[in-house]
Parts: sequence; structure tokens; C-alpha cells
Amino acid sequence: MNVGKTLFAQGMEFVPWKTFARIIERHNGDAGVRTLGCADLFRIMAFSQLTWRESLRDIEVCLEANQAKLFHVGIAAPPARSTLADALNLRDWRIYHALAVRLIAQARALYAEDASVLDLDASVYALDSTTIDLCLSLFDWAPFRSTKAAITRVPRPTEWVPRRSWSLGWI
Repeated sequence: MNVGKTLFAQGMEFVPWKTFARIIERHNGDAGVRTLGCADLFRIMAFSQLTWRESLRDIEVCLEANQAKLFHVGIAAPPARSTLADALNLRDWRIYHALAVRLIAQARALYAEDASVLDLDASVYALDSTTIDLCLSLFDWAPFRSTKAAITRVPRPTEWVPRRSWSLGWI
């Protein structure tokens, strides 16, 4: 029998929730929201990222399957797929950007004196990317597999890179 906190709940302890609440208030993030606030949306998306969910349906099914455990990770109830879709479309991205900046500053402060972590001359950030599958007959310039093509969406909003070029030169 587990008597401790889940790994996800332990990870969520590092989020500065009071600061996040102030950020949400500054951007009026929860104005007019009835069921799924910005903090709950963050918890759900963090849980989805850690459990490798790939779609709204996948997120919904995973949350429903773990419904008994959601309370312990700070999620009151699993939202409907339409509620989740609406929340993702309507929330201001600047809320989560400000939280990310705060978390990066918190991580820098933790490792400021520790030279043994990484001995680098510049800052290093781990960035996520998204792969978009394409038809190989139409996009022959972006081969991914023998029957598929794909492009990778990198953090720059105007740059689309073919899947075969997994270079870190853009960091």
C-alpha cells in the first residue's frame, strides 16, 4: 500500500502556486471560467506531458482511467474533451510563458553555485517540438519513413524544419 505522495504530486510541489495565482490574476486568466481554471489546466497538461498523451481523446481517456487518483495530484475531476478543447483555445499563452520564466529563474537559482551540473559557457534550455505527419508523395522533400513524410515544428513560430534535420543549431 502506498502511503506517500505520487511522483506527479511531488513534482507539482516545485511549482510556485502563489506566484502562478498572481500571474493568472494579472492576465485575467480565470475571468468567466466556470469549471477548468488555468491552474487545473496546467496540472492536466503537465500530467498529459508526463504520461505521453498525444490527443485530447487520449488525455480524456487517461484521466478517466485514473479518476480515483486525480484528487491526490490536485485535479478535482476529469474535464470533458470539449471543456479541455475550449480551455486550450481560450487561455492566454502569456500566463504559461510567465510561469515558465519563473520556473527557469527558480532552476537557475538552485544551480547557480553548482558547477558540477554542467560546465557550459552559455545557458541551455530543453525545448519540446511537435512532429507533423505528411504524405510522402506530396512532400518528397521531407522523408520520415519509407512511406511517410514529416516536418518538425520547433519553438520558432515561423520556422518549419524537415524531420531529417535534427540539428540543435537553432538553440
